[in-house]
Amino acid sequence: MATLPNCPKCGDEYTYEDGTMLVCPMCGHEWTAADADAAEAGLVVRDANGNLLQDGDSVTIVKDLKVKGASTLKQGTRVKNIRLVEGDHNIDCKIDGFGAMALKSEFVKKL
Repeated sequence: MATLPNCPKCGDEYTYEDGTMLVCPMCGHEWTAADADAAEAGLVVRDANGNLLQDGDSVTIVKDLKVKGASTLKQGTRVKNIRLVEGDHNIDCKIDGFGAMALKSEFVKKL
């Protein structure tokens, strides 16, 4: 019998499988095995559609973003070669014609 990972939210050891999902009976948290593998590897960042992002991915901005002291980043702007970082704005990138920028992952989608 394979041992299941502890709950990533509360750390409880009594997790169980429900189809393709892993479930914690103590806090009700649900996750997939892919999420558990990514969490063990380090930083987990998901886009607006729930796709897992990695360093070097290309993304598209999903809504117009107002930038302090500059113009607006338009919906559909492509951003190449992102870098994931810790924090509230968890994507560092360089946008052509705009410069260096920190973005929130909830405003981008993976290409």
